[in-house]
Amino acid sequence: MLSIPVYNESGEQVATEQIDEAALGRAVNHRLLKQAAVMYHANRRQGHAVQKTRAEVDGSTRKIYRQKGTGRARMGNRRTCVRRGGGRAFAKKVRDFRQAMPRKMRRLACNHAVLAKIRSEDALIVDGLKFEEPKTKHFAAVLQAVNCERGCVFATNGVDRTLYKSARNIPRAEIMDVAQLNAFDILSRRKLVFTRDAFETFRHGAAAALKAGE
Repeated sequence: MLSIPVYNESGEQVATEQIDEAALGRAVNHRLLKQAAVMYHANRRQGHAVQKTRAEVDGSTRKIYRQKGTGRARMGNRRTCVRRGGGRAFAKKVRDFRQAMPRKMRRLACNHAVLAKIRSEDALIVDGLKFEEPKTKHFAAVLQAVNCERGCVFATNGVDRTLYKSARNIPRAEIMDVAQLNAFDILSRRKLVFTRDAFETFRHGAAAALKAGE
């Protein structure tokens, strides 16, 4: 079993929570994490750059002047790529950089990323976090108290609009529903932070997937 420390808003450790190592895959598969990170990164590329080839620009295909007898360098038509306004020799076109990964592999990569954070002591739980209204200063103080001000992914149980509005202006702090966690977001930040309810949801889901043989 793996232990995860539980802190209050003041940064004091008040308890620990346990999670079965088998539910997270037992060992970190670094090749799987690499594949997942490349996939998520590639899927963020737009690939909308478009340039015209020599066949697509306006202009006559007639040779500008004859080949010999002028004393000047030979020259083709006005669409050539060596002239201003001509087409590109290797024009960029719309591309789809998307990569696919099976759902079970994505889930396993997320679990391995969480396992890596737990083993490196970069995962923790914040208990009793309540916001009556959006307050960035309050949320920043909580992150500083638990030593997460240099970057973290903050997982909540469901979409918490108050917490989201409190954290959206804080650099390197990502707040999201625990159901939306993925390997790329977890690995791109220093710390992984759960609320108590979010951790219970994640632990239950990991245990259920292990029991179902997924």
